[in-house]
Amino acid sequence: MHNIFRLIGGLAVCGMLDGACGADLVSIYREALQADAVYASARASLQAGNEKRPQGLSGILPAITLSANTQHNDRDLQFRNNTPATNSQFNSNGLTVTATQPLFRMQNWITYEQSKNQVSQSEAVFLQAQQDLIIRVAQSYFDVLLAENNVTLAAAQRVAFAEQLAQAKRNFEVGTATITDSNDAQARHDLAVSQEIAAQNDLQIKKGVLQQIIGRPPQTLATLSSRFTPALPAPNNLDSWIEQARLSSLQVRAARAAADIATQEVSKNRSGHLPSLDAVASYSDSATGSGVQGGPGFDSTTKFIGLQLSMPIYLGGLTNSRVREALANQEKARQDLENTTRTVELNSRSAFLGATNGVAQIKALQAALVSSQSSLDSTKLGQEVGVRTQVDVLNATQQLITTRRDYAQAIYAYTINVLKLKAAAGTLGEDDVITVNQWLEK
Repeated sequence: MHNIFRLIGGLAVCGMLDGACGADLVSIYREALQADAVYASARASLQAGNEKRPQGLSGILPAITLSANTQHNDRDLQFRNNTPATNSQFNSNGLTVTATQPLFRMQNWITYEQSKNQVSQSEAVFLQAQQDLIIRVAQSYFDVLLAENNVTLAAAQRVAFAEQLAQAKRNFEVGTATITDSNDAQARHDLAVSQEIAAQNDLQIKKGVLQQIIGRPPQTLATLSSRFTPALPAPNNLDSWIEQARLSSLQVRAARAAADIATQEVSKNRSGHLPSLDAVASYSDSATGSGVQGGPGFDSTTKFIGLQLSMPIYLGGLTNSRVREALANQEKARQDLENTTRTVELNSRSAFLGATNGVAQIKALQAALVSSQSSLDSTKLGQEVGVRTQVDVLNATQQLITTRRDYAQAIYAYTINVLKLKAAAGTLGEDDVITVNQWLEK
């Protein structure tokens, strides 16, 4: 029993799991960068978003079009003065090149400015997806470790209760224990078997989540080092983290860009009342074959350059309606930005408290582990001398198992909160993954 609990206390090591060194958090994360479908989708969205800028720029650059035509004509002429009818067949061809340079198109200029914010928004969304990937990988990675730990705990609990059941049966046979003790031990053992099955099932589910991210079944993973020591966030000040989140959060950055785009959309639709002015140049070359009442064919060349002014007078109320729509969307974007800012502040507060309280909780559970182990040892000794019962031993064993499970869960929750705090502040990156990875050992 003592060796089993020492194994659990160390949360297992690589050499005890199939004798192979496991993949660590960094290697799993880098594998996810190539294999995760959600991240690949975000990367494609970024590539699409980057095209908004050249599309916006095209509205203020020259536009050149080329058109050409050729056709065969079959013409019948019927005269009203008894002149004999005639029939002619001829070809006609045409080529036109037109160049247009916008001189004043307010909507196009605003669209170009919008495209810059759209690119910024796409970049923020992509960087957020990268941070989300780190959180998802870390969460899934430590979920697998926790599930493995729970399987080990469930197995140890089953073995401990099996030993107590066997002892209870022997004591009942010799008359030193009642049938109630035997039945209680049997119930605890049956429950432990059930919990072990549930833990094994949960482990397979957690591995399936990690497999969804990296695209393959995960093998042995590096586990938490016994030398791991939790530390308070730096700086250890909640207001500093909240202020950092307001300024640097990628979610706020994306929402702010969306609000700017919505404001520009109002100006763009209002400019629908303004005139537009273009410089236009055209070259046209056409040719018509012989056949017009027997006359010769002809060639024609036309060139012009000039200014073209367009002034909207009335569009059935379309422009005013679009302005009202844009104003409503602008208000929506402002409220979305406010909600995002509040959400980020809440996430920062939650992660900060989770990290700081996690340090205290881990230390408390470390002390509880020592106390629970001592309680079990003394309870077993008390049973041997007759001052403690079988039920007392079962309860002490259950308490130690539960404490070890809570201890492992507190460590992994602390680790995730550290990463979430960095993500809320917009500073989470691969360096943080490397830092957490140093807490692991193969």
